Amino acid sequence: MILPTKHIRLDRSLIGLGGEILGLLTRPLTIAGLWDEIRRSRSTDKKLSPVSYSWFILCLDFLFIIGAIRLTENQLIVRASL
Repeated sequence: MILPTKHIRLDRSLIGLGGEILGLLTRPLTIAGLWDEIRRSRSTDKKLSPVSYSWFILCLDFLFIIGAIRLTENQLIVRASL
């Protein structure tokens, strides 16, 4: 689930989706805006499978827990400064 295995491809794992999300966070985005970006990027690349909204939210939770993203006071998601 978190890491890819022989039964879970990289694009379906939380690490893979998290990396994709971090790559799209070049500017502060709302949750809805980030969801639209993920769906748009996955619809153009036929190698990547679609992801459900609940899996997307679970990945945001994972990224927040490990300190990779944070939520601003304006309810925007940004990459955490390291």
